[in-house]
Amino acid sequence: MRILVISDLHANLTALEAVLADAGTVDATWCLGDVIGYGPDPNDVVERVRAIPNLTCVLGNHDVAVLGQMDDAVFNTEARRSLLWQKKALSDGNKGYLESLPQETLVIDQVTMAHGSPRDPVWEYVLNTLVARLNFESFETDYCFVGHSHIQCLFQLDLKKDRVSLEVPHVGQVLRLTPRAILNPGSVGQPRDRDPRAAYAIFDPDAQTWEPRRITYDIPAVQKRIRAAGLPEKHAARLVEGW
Repeated sequence: MRILVISDLHANLTALEAVLADAGTVDATWCLGDVIGYGPDPNDVVERVRAIPNLTCVLGNHDVAVLGQMDDAVFNTEARRSLLWQKKALSDGNKGYLESLPQETLVIDQVTMAHGSPRDPVWEYVLNTLVARLNFESFETDYCFVGHSHIQCLFQLDLKKDRVSLEVPHVGQVLRLTPRAILNPGSVGQPRDRDPRAAYAIFDPDAQTWEPRRITYDIPAVQKRIRAAGLPEKHAARLVEGW
């Protein structure tokens, strides 16, 4: 069984289409939130996500904010500008679709899904082993899949040594999973690990494997749309170097 795991699409249709094409045929798609925010294509991305068969999706902090369910003041100036533009641009139908998605964690078999973390599904970043250790206490499944940080990585809990380690796996490396672990597929629409390629992962629950993947896409085309929309230049510039 092949499950496509994506997160942090951030209204970047070109990157999303590249990921879907590169992933090929899958049995299901799990989206870990932040469908919108930053990018120039909020309606197109929501509509493309809505058309994905066998989709399970949770909301991210940008999604919650665009629905008016979070104070915009918690975002930096550039992110807030983008959110205000996307609030106006997003159609009522697409807002309604986002409103139908859950903000809380979801559990499917041995996997807990959250945008931020299992103890704070919308907002907390899992960026280091201390935060990861605290979060291992907040879910009971073998694995937890999170997004939010835009960094493709995994945290492994060694049950015998009671130690948490941070690993950054090689792209294309098929990892044999062992309980318990917190895994991040990286960001489709705005990577922040100095690799500008769109990031995602393939999870096989039967074989218990995780394969982090990257794919190039037409970044200049996305930058052109960002600038044409009058969105912050920072959101165009950072796509080139993945920061």
